[in-house]
Amino acid sequence: MIVKIIEGSCPVRILIIDDEPAMHDSYRQCFAPASGGSLDAMAAELFGDDDAPAPASADDAPDFALTHAMQGLDGVGEVEKALADGNPFAVAFIDIRMPPGIDGRETAKRIRALDPDINLVIVTGYSDFSPIEIAKVAGPADKIFYIAKPFEVDEIVQTATALAKRWQIDLELAAARAQLADQIVMLEEQGRELAANESKAVHMATHDSLTEAPNRLAFLRALTERARGRERFAAAMLDLDRFKLVNDTLGHLAGDEMIRSVYLLLSAAVPEGGVVARLGGDEFGILFDTPGEEAAVQACELMLRKMTVTLNLIGHSVQAGASIGVIVTEAEPVRDPVDVMRRADLALNEAKRAGRGIVRAYDESMDDSIKFRRQIEGGLSQAIARGELKLAYQPIVARDGLEIVGFEGLLRWFSPEYGAISPAMFIPIAEESNLIHELGDWVIETALAELHNWPGQYVSINFSPRQFRRHNFVAHLVECVQRAGVEPGRVQIEITETAIFDDADRAAETLYRLRQMGFRIALDDFGTGYSSLYNIRKFALDCLKIDKSFIDGMGRERESAAIVHSIIHLGRALGLGVIAEGVETDAQVQALRLAGASHLQGYYFSRPVDAEAARAMAAMGSVEGKDDPGDGPALLQGNGTHG
Repeated sequence: MIVKIIEGSCPVRILIIDDEPAMHDSYRQCFAPASGGSLDAMAAELFGDDDAPAPASADDAPDFALTHAMQGLDGVGEVEKALADGNPFAVAFIDIRMPPGIDGRETAKRIRALDPDINLVIVTGYSDFSPIEIAKVAGPADKIFYIAKPFEVDEIVQTATALAKRWQIDLELAAARAQLADQIVMLEEQGRELAANESKAVHMATHDSLTEAPNRLAFLRALTERARGRERFAAAMLDLDRFKLVNDTLGHLAGDEMIRSVYLLLSAAVPEGGVVARLGGDEFGILFDTPGEEAAVQACELMLRKMTVTLNLIGHSVQAGASIGVIVTEAEPVRDPVDVMRRADLALNEAKRAGRGIVRAYDESMDDSIKFRRQIEGGLSQAIARGELKLAYQPIVARDGLEIVGFEGLLRWFSPEYGAISPAMFIPIAEESNLIHELGDWVIETALAELHNWPGQYVSINFSPRQFRRHNFVAHLVECVQRAGVEPGRVQIEITETAIFDDADRAAETLYRLRQMGFRIALDDFGTGYSSLYNIRKFALDCLKIDKSFIDGMGRERESAAIVHSIIHLGRALGLGVIAEGVETDAQVQALRLAGASHLQGYYFSRPVDAEAARAMAAMGSVEGKDDPGDGPALLQGNGTHG
């Protein structure tokens, strides 16, 4: 309890314990209203307060309410009653000799046991007990004081005033400490809740909800780790035969049960140390170490035999079967994980064409796209000079309105020979052939030049991992914005977790330097990479971008909605903005607004538009309607992005 006595709003309770009635009269005279402006000065002198205020008038002294007790036991009883009433004493003046009852030493001991906050003043003309003896039983020593009889009026009043103020301050400090302790407990609870949410979100992001198997993301991560190692391994793709027939004839419950059963069979049959993941639908991915292609094919055939069994699905007997495509990857050269999956998928398609229920190993003859890739690489090197590249812009809007705060720059390539080519195809080729820096410089130059046509919005530019690892990346960006006459704060750098995970320390330093120069930093496709609270706290970020796949699944899967809510909660807790991309429906808009996403982006507001249309939208400052996701210029169709 904090009693306001400094301002005089409540009287200070003083307890007088003395067996002589005359002494009680003396105390009454001491605390009777009287003029005196030296109380504060005397208190300062007593307690050594060099910063004490100038002497105040008697009106500034607190009011005192005296309670008198003739014996020590009576005084102890008064303290008990005061504590029970919630109106404790600030100071107790105790006579040392009070026959025939308990003496002042014992009285002080019992009072201290009841009330650890009260200040005790021992008043005596004798030396029956030394201060050390009294302090041992009624300490602490800094709450016991001594006054010799006979005493002066000012001596008693100034002691009471100073101790009352000190008592008030002690209670306020105790309350502040208690409040701080409560806040610490609350922060610890929030930290545990955040960690639990993060762990749950990571698990949901990397596991299939139906089977609890690793999902496509986890499979790609495991494949990436193996591709960086020095061991030969096999990557296989498995697809169930006639699964659609089971779904169509027996229903989705039977189909779900079949998927779960097949996963359990595969998990038991995969070679030791192998990984089985559900990639989606009835497709599974398998990774395992192998001495060579022949052994890998034999291992896959064994898995096929183990899972070619009759399953009982909700009362119906169904014969399970599958086809497998496999590729054996050598330690050198390091293969692109996505390309390994693509080649295994080509082998799977060949197995299906060959009659199902068999295993096919990949060979180069299956890959008609290799020649096409080489043609793309050759044409890409000339695309800039020929003016075949375009930059489209998709608006980023504030959550609570339709205000356009920025545009994401999206690279498009329109080849006279092959037509519109998806960034998902030519960006990986550019990354492998070192053309990525030339493409990236063109995007930066084009986007910065376009910024001059906007009244204040920023441009968000995607950077590939190889660009981000460029030796002079920060200096190069600074030079570009200076040459273009653009403030760094109008440029947002979008980088994926994959780009920063390979060398986290170097990435953290690079992002810190970029933030120092004023650039905005966005972590793109959040939730699909190596997401962790540690990464987010370690790197200098402004916002998180929730991957479109989670937004797509919000209305269909509770897991996706939970991940979206967890990401938004995490971003808000860390003071980061959260941009939800791929927003296409009104239901998604409302759900994301309620969840607290700070910004939204997607077809619901606008498809990517050309520079001229972006200027008009920027000048207007807001999106006044929404585009039908089915409409839009063919020139700008496609979801591939790059900057």
